[in-house]
Amino acid sequence: MNANVYQHFRQEERPFIDGVADWIEQVQMQYAPYLTDFLDPRQAYIVETMIRQETELKFQFQGGYQAAERVRCLIYPDYYEPTLDEFDIQLFEIHYPVKFATLGHGRVLGTLVNSGVKREYFGDIISDGQRWQVFVAKEVASYVKLQVKKIGNVTVRLEERNYTDILLPIDAWTTEKLTVSSLRLDTVISSVYNISRQRSKQLIESGKIKVNWREETRPDFLLDLLDIVSIRGFGRIQLQGLEGQTKKEKIRLVLGVLRK
Repeated sequence: MNANVYQHFRQEERPFIDGVADWIEQVQMQYAPYLTDFLDPRQAYIVETMIRQETELKFQFQGGYQAAERVRCLIYPDYYEPTLDEFDIQLFEIHYPVKFATLGHGRVLGTLVNSGVKREYFGDIISDGQRWQVFVAKEVASYVKLQVKKIGNVTVRLEERNYTDILLPIDAWTTEKLTVSSLRLDTVISSVYNISRQRSKQLIESGKIKVNWREETRPDFLLDLLDIVSIRGFGRIQLQGLEGQTKKEKIRLVLGVLRK
């Protein structure tokens, strides 16, 4: 692998970059496709960048439905024609007593991860406000189905569904354009949610912020393309585009914003 591939990405992303390099090498050596676990948007961006820069290989992303945030990637030689089945994604509907209970995204995710299966085996969790569905890697689907009987104190049952049964998720993401003085985490949060820098700093330092599903406590953490920021109590931000600078050297951003 070209060593300066590192310079495009963050220091802490190096272990992931090394993993991607191994996947690429495996496909090149064995001349057979390789399927990744579920990737978040930032990881998918790194995979795509590396495959395009370093190789002649092809790749496809699939998360089970059109607007999926978390996707599996199939990396394959140019002669290969992949099919949808090869992404090994199982859709489950979560049956629960709708009249007596409500479920939430955090609770569902917490239960899934506590079943003893790593986060990378789970794709998106979607809801239309009442029904809930989750995408799971087929390798662990039967195990997860056996393990998950309760979410909080609500009795549930996971039932296999076909792709034709995917519900229409409530999509409250809006696209917003913004100019900011820097890509610092505290700056972007305070600009999007119109709160003081001090307040956004407090949110970050008190552990209420996740970047790409990992807690981030540094206010000066620099955001990059396709990062997803979750702010407890406020919603989520995705950095979808960097559109250069204004005359006053402010940075123009395109953001997906989910407001609670």
